[in-house]
Order: sequence, then structure tokens, then C-alpha cells
Amino acid sequence: MRNSKFVLHALAVLFATPALADGIHTLEEVVIRDSSENLVGVADSANQGTVTRSQLQNRPLLRPGELLEVVPGLIVTQHSGDGKANQYFLRGFNLDHGTDFAVSLDGMPVNLPTHAHGQGWADMNFVIPELVNSVRYQKGPYYADSGDFAAAGSARIDYVNQLDQGIASLGMGSYGYRRTLAAASPEVGAGKLLAAIELFHHDGAWTTPEDYRKLNAVLRYAQGNSQNGFNLTAMAYQAEWNATDQAPQRAVAAGLLDRYAAMDPSDGGKAHRYSLSGTWRQTEGGMVTQANAYFIDSALNLYSNFTYFLDDPLHGDQFEQADRRTTGGGEISRSWLGKLGGLETEHLVGLQLRNDNISNVGLYASEARQRLSTTRADHVTQTSASLYYQNTLQWQEKFRSIMGLRGDFQRYRVDSSLAANSGETSDRILSPKLSLIFGPWQKTEAYLNLGYGFHSNDARGTVIRLDPKTLDPAAPVTPLVRAKGAEIGVRSMLLPGLQSALSLWRLDIASELLFVGDAGTTEASRPVRRSGIEWANHWHPVSGVILDADLAVSRARFRDDAPAGNQVPGAIEKTFSLGLTIERPSGWLGGLRLRYFGPRPLNEDGSVHSPASTLVNARLGYKFDKQWKVLLDVYNLFDRQVSDIDYYYVSRLPFEPAAGVADLHSHPAEPRSLRLNVVVNF
Repeated sequence: MRNSKFVLHALAVLFATPALADGIHTLEEVVIRDSSENLVGVADSANQGTVTRSQLQNRPLLRPGELLEVVPGLIVTQHSGDGKANQYFLRGFNLDHGTDFAVSLDGMPVNLPTHAHGQGWADMNFVIPELVNSVRYQKGPYYADSGDFAAAGSARIDYVNQLDQGIASLGMGSYGYRRTLAAASPEVGAGKLLAAIELFHHDGAWTTPEDYRKLNAVLRYAQGNSQNGFNLTAMAYQAEWNATDQAPQRAVAAGLLDRYAAMDPSDGGKAHRYSLSGTWRQTEGGMVTQANAYFIDSALNLYSNFTYFLDDPLHGDQFEQADRRTTGGGEISRSWLGKLGGLETEHLVGLQLRNDNISNVGLYASEARQRLSTTRADHVTQTSASLYYQNTLQWQEKFRSIMGLRGDFQRYRVDSSLAANSGETSDRILSPKLSLIFGPWQKTEAYLNLGYGFHSNDARGTVIRLDPKTLDPAAPVTPLVRAKGAEIGVRSMLLPGLQSALSLWRLDIASELLFVGDAGTTEASRPVRRSGIEWANHWHPVSGVILDADLAVSRARFRDDAPAGNQVPGAIEKTFSLGLTIERPSGWLGGLRLRYFGPRPLNEDGSVHSPASTLVNARLGYKFDKQWKVLLDVYNLFDRQVSDIDYYYVSRLPFEPAAGVADLHSHPAEPRSLRLNVVVNF
């Protein structure tokens, strides 16, 4: 009932704003098309950016998730089969599969709460890169319209409403790579239709072929333009795959296991995602109202074995994680310009609603993908409502402030296979924000950003009472855990064609308990402070040529003292990326990307680190005319034998002691591979 009153009050505030605006002098509407080249005087921080369609064109992508590497300092890896959500690293975080980095596509959230494999699961495999219009990113808890999963940052991906030309693409390459894409944008009545279908297959270099098969389809109808218009979209994604998970290095070093072999060749999974969504936007008299709504049906069955024969010497330690849910929600916001005490101001108010009805989120012991027993199985209903307000005030010509306040409410109901772990609970949190922007002077602007956000936990952990494996007492987690951030930065376009942004940041997350999806129980986590410096550069020396270089250095430490040590396992410390793209109306084109993934501590005393890695990917193409082009992508150009990701933990091979052996477990980066694509535009 209290939640209903909150929503009704929020809607009343939203739709009362036209009356409030009637007495406010509105400014002439200004349309700003952001790119990474014109953010001075527009951005709210040094860490914001927008990457446009043209900048993405010649970027070689091994996986769709690597689209997110346009975010300076963000690393995308994989420790399993490519059908699984990627592993993400940013700002001193091992973000697992998306825990504290929020991703959306056309207003639809990608992150899934209370997911079978991990909180915030963000699977990008349903994204078709050729349809992406832009990627807008921001970092830290400084933005009123960003809430759950956004403590480290967020990325908003938008598809085009209409393609400039139709696309027919046929690709073949190393290790069983095959891809077919067809997309077109015919005019239909007063609107535009976007239709696309993608068929994909890949085996990879693995001893057990990945046999990754996926189908993607998109159908969109749109009318109007970016200021006044709407679109309706249907998407479908299906995939199946085998997985080669991380392997114990002692087995590889002893010659018992090939570098690209699987300890358990029956690992893998299948997934689907179907969605219906729509967006609407109206601009009138200096006021912008926009809304989106979505309905998503998704499922995952994931089979993994990370410890081999440690827990079950007879059947092995494989487990299945099952997730089946429907997600519905939407957002409505309104912004308007005016005067406040003679000062120019902009107001933004918004409401976000979401409900996840998870019919089954389960953890099962399995062998060769056959269930042996149930560790736990739950039906979860999770509902959230968020109201935010933001005010931008132009105090002087060279000084403006942005003040925001966000309120989040979440309610959880869990019906568990173990009655003691069933229950209901709720939580709420207020998050104030403040940004001060100085300048621009000589095409240079300075920023101070302060803000509160939060880290959310799995609903199952909020009502847990007993460990489902041992039946020992278990402590429930705090649903919403406070995060606090601060940042200073500067952005400059002083040199022609070059935009450079430098930021110094800090983020604290309070002490918390985490729900561990692989075990079905909770695990204590200590309070963490992360800090770092980022330097992002984007240079457009001549038409058709773009150079970018990004450097990020981070430090993550537990804030309390413990004998085990205070380093955060998996915390990223250093990253560097360098990129070149060349696009011409005809003739040769290409792209080159270098990525340095620095060492990470793998235990709390820092005695074990993952080795650093450097990978180079390249694209070379030739455009014959406006219709025909050929693209050759080369991944891991120098064929470096490095790890995609490393872990340090205890596992057991069949002949080893019952207590197992602590060891480095690594998932190798794929060896050099080539992909040739013939593209016809029509």
C-alpha cells in the first residue's frame, strides 16, 4: 500500500509540471547532438561521453559485449563459453557479470537482479552491433537518473530507427566462424520499419568445440524524429553452446590438460530473450516529455564445474543454474527550462518502475547436464520504484551547478524450496547528488562531482535463514548498501581536433554480505575504498581518421584490518587502450586496437597476482563503391598466449587429496583468428 501511494504521488508530480511551467520564462529550444568531440560546455563530468555510429564502424569486435570497451578504462573478458555473459572490469572493480555497471538498450535494462548466476547479470549477446546508433556512458554515483547497478557507472545503447542503407553481410573465418546478417529499413506509411536477422555459429579454438549457435531478430516501427516521435520494437534471441571454463594451471603445466581443453566437456548452456518495448518523446515550448515501457521474457540454463571433484568425488562438482523470468517496467520523465531568481535553470523529474517475476531461480547439482539434486529453488517477485529530481542552475556565465535527489524503493518476496528461506522484506534509500562545473575557458572546463548511490543484493539473500547445503544458520544480507563517490576532473579541446579528459575519483562501498549464486548462500564482504585516475583522449586529425588513447590506474583496498590482508581479489589496477580507425568514401579502410589489461591481486594478502596481458585486434577493408565492401578482421594479431581471466582458489583433480589444492585457474585468450565478411549495402 505504501508503495502504491509512492507511485501515485510520483505520477502526480510528473503531470503537474506543465502547470508549474506556465509561469516560467522558457528559453529557446536548443538541440545538442553529443559526440566525444563536442562535450565541453555540455557534459556534467569529465567521465561522460557519447560514442557515435561512425566511430563504431571500423572497430573490430570479437564479441558483442566488447561494444562496452568504448567506455575508457572498461575491460570485457570471458571465462567460459561465449553464450555466457561477459566478465567486466572497471574502476578497481571485478564487476563479475555486471554487478555495479548498469547497461540498457533503448531504455530496456540489460542487468538482471536476483539472477541464478550472479547479481546484475548483463548478457550482451542479443545486441547486433550494426544497428547501434550510439553508446552514452557515465561513471560514478553522480547522476539522478541512474540507480540500481550504477555505482561504478552505466552505458546506454541506442539502436537506429532507420538505416541509411540496407545491409546484407556474409562472414566466414577461423574455428568454425560463420555469420549472416540481413537488415533493411523500408518506408511504411507515415513511418519507418527496421527489420534485421542475424545467424551466428562459432566453435572457437577449444578442444571441445563450442558449437555456439545463436539467432537474433529485430523488428521496429518508428514515426517522427528524435524530438517528437515514437518507436515500437520486438526482439528475439536464442542461443546454445558448449563451454570450456577456466582450467587449473597445475594440470596444464604437467601436460595432463591441453591449454584449450575443458576439465568438464559437458559444461555449457542455453538461453533466450524475447522482448517488446516502446519509446515516446514530445517536445513543446521548451518542455520535453519522454516515456518508455518494456516487457521481457528470458531464460538461462547454465552448467559449470569450477572445482571438479572437490565436493563430490564420485559424480564431480558440476552444477546447473536455472533462471526463468518475465520483466516489465518503464520510465517517464519531463524536463523544462525556466528562470529561478533571474537565473537560467533546467528541471528534470522522472519515475522508473520495474517488476521481475522470477518463476524459477534454481541451483542444482548435476552430472553431464543431468540434475542429481536440488540445492535450492525459488520463486521470487522483486519490485522497484524510483523517483528522481535534478536541477541545473546557471549561476554565472562560467559556473553552473547540478543538484539531484533520487529515492529508490525495492520489495522482495521469496518462496523457497526450503521453507525457512522464504519470506518478504523491503528496503529504501535516498541518494543526493551535486556537481559543480566551471568554465569553459579556452575550450577547457573543470568539474567537481559528489554523490551517493547504492549496491543492491540478491533478494534470496535478504530473507535467508539457513545455508541450503549444510542447514547451518545464515545471516540475511542488507538489500541496498550505501555507496559514496567523489571526483574532480577537467576536459579540454584546446588543441585542434583533440579532446582530452582527466579525472581523479574515489568510491566507498559500505560493509556488506553478498549472496553467492554458485553456492546458494551468503558470504561476508568487508567495506571497500576504491580510488584512481583516468585520462581519456580522442583526436580527429583529419577527416575520416580517429585516434583514441585511454589510461586508467585504480587502487582498491578493504577499509578494515584483517589478518588475511586488505587487497581486493580481482580488482583491476591498470588498463591502457590505443585505437585507430580510418573510414573513406571508397578504397582502403581499417581499424587497429591495442588493449593492455594490467595485473590483478587474486587473494587478500596480494601474494598471488594474475599476469598482465596485451592484445591487438585489427581490421582491414576495401570499399569498392557505395554498395560493396570486404572486411578482414584479425583477432589477437600477434598470437599472444595470454589469459582472458585468472582466478586463485582450491580445486581437486581425481587423484589429489580430499582437501584439494589451491592453484591458479586460467581461461586463455583465443589464439589468432581471422574473419572475412563481404558486405552489400542496398
